[in-house]
Amino acid sequence: MITISDLYYYPVKSCKGIRLERARIGKRGIDGDREFMVVDGTGRCLTQRDQARLALIQPEWNGHELTLSAPGTEKIVLTPEASGKLIRVEVWESILKADDQGNTIAAWLSDFLGTTCRLVHFAPDQVRGIDPEYRISETDQISFADAYPFLLLSESSLSDLNRRLDFPIPSDRFRPNIVIRGSEAYAEDSWDRIRAGGIVFKLAKPCARCVVTTIDQKTTEAGKEPLRTLALYRRSSEGEVMFGWNMIHEITGYVSIGDKVELL
Repeated sequence: MITISDLYYYPVKSCKGIRLERARIGKRGIDGDREFMVVDGTGRCLTQRDQARLALIQPEWNGHELTLSAPGTEKIVLTPEASGKLIRVEVWESILKADDQGNTIAAWLSDFLGTTCRLVHFAPDQVRGIDPEYRISETDQISFADAYPFLLLSESSLSDLNRRLDFPIPSDRFRPNIVIRGSEAYAEDSWDRIRAGGIVFKLAKPCARCVVTTIDQKTTEAGKEPLRTLALYRRSSEGEVMFGWNMIHEITGYVSIGDKVELL
């Protein structure tokens, strides 16, 4: 039997994730996922691709207060408000407005990351759609995630990869939302839709992996794995290295660790 073995969400894009026992699925994915984002002075999103130290920041988010902590710093607590100070931000090809969270937290982040930056909050009236080539409905949308509401990871596929590596790596390198157990390695490559907790998920496309997977999430030390090994057997015809699957949900609701995963 295939089941959900882990659930994660990432309140601040590219910072540490939070493990959940039960997740509420809203219109943009897991409630609170990538609801905040760090941007540079021009409003462009900052990720571990250019600021690996983001991996060391641990958010806590209860829907009302955001707490950030990091090594060598005092934690900071923010109560997000719709300040009315909307700024232009860029998330890859998307350009939208986001609510700036003020100078205090901007200074905290700038000091820790060693670069001028600010924190923004996804404005509730903004709509960021999903690529029309893969969406299942015109209303499909995301917050500050790269492109899709969910990233599915299979424990068996990760175990197969780790058998090929000199040193195994944990699942946090791939920043999944839903981790499953009980399937054959790479069985997900042949799936179209799955159902868990009464919610149907469409497997939209395999996930093209980037250098973030080579960054140790505890030390920020970077290497060549797992991309070097994945490139030997998980390279697409376009030359991208694929691991895990991007998913879109059809309805809102709840999923929990232990939920049975049905293949549709």
